[in-house]
Amino acid sequence: MSTDDLLEKGIRALEAGDPKSATQCFQQVLDLEPSPETWLLLAEAQIENDMFNKAYASLDAGLELEPGHVDLLFALGDLYLEDNKNADAIMTYQKIIDLDPEDVDAWVCKAMAYVNNDELEVAEKTCRHALERDPDCSFALNALGDIQVVQGNPEAAIQSYERAAELDPQDPQPFLNLAELFYDAEKLEEAEAYCIRGLELDASVPAGYLTLGNIYLDLDRTQEAIENYQQFLRLEKSPAAKQIRDEVAAVIEGLT
Repeated sequence: MSTDDLLEKGIRALEAGDPKSATQCFQQVLDLEPSPETWLLLAEAQIENDMFNKAYASLDAGLELEPGHVDLLFALGDLYLEDNKNADAIMTYQKIIDLDPEDVDAWVCKAMAYVNNDELEVAEKTCRHALERDPDCSFALNALGDIQVVQGNPEAAIQSYERAAELDPQDPQPFLNLAELFYDAEKLEEAEAYCIRGLELDASVPAGYLTLGNIYLDLDRTQEAIENYQQFLRLEKSPAAKQIRDEVAAVIEGLT
């Protein structure tokens, strides 16, 4: 089988949710013809398989071949962010900015790493740097809303999320974020509508089912709450979410 055939087979396996088979294909390709792009695909498969340490090694190997490979740098920064290694994430996103100061996504990702590091003032400043470069960037506006929520300014956050949703009505995240804010404000009908809209756009977002479960629990729609909590548990596999998973499991047990 040629490297092109192996690569295509690996990509199909990854898209089909079979990271183990994808990993085997990509490793065979790398044995024959190493490239930054294949190292990136292997890292993606390893991340899907919760093999973070191996993913780090794959990304590093790809960057040894091409230190300025932006997709590899983004993948590495995102992995650091997922792994709560925020200082490393900030440095990695900064490398992208050094290569291209107009890369809005890198500014936004860097801002979110600052949020995770509880550096809210720097986070907001960094996010506004992104918006200076592209005032109509829904990704940046959504991130600004996240920062404003943590800063305790839900009214400003609602404006940011609404603008983000207006600019990109196919992005589920602003709708799901609005659902959370309206739920916190005990406006349950509005929260439900936003949550359903977000999940219609992307049915694979675990947090949406958690919010919807909370909404239905408060509306005394117990069975619907349980179903959404169960879907949250099916989808949420991040090690960082273990505590909330345990809490949701306990709620389900108490309701059944």
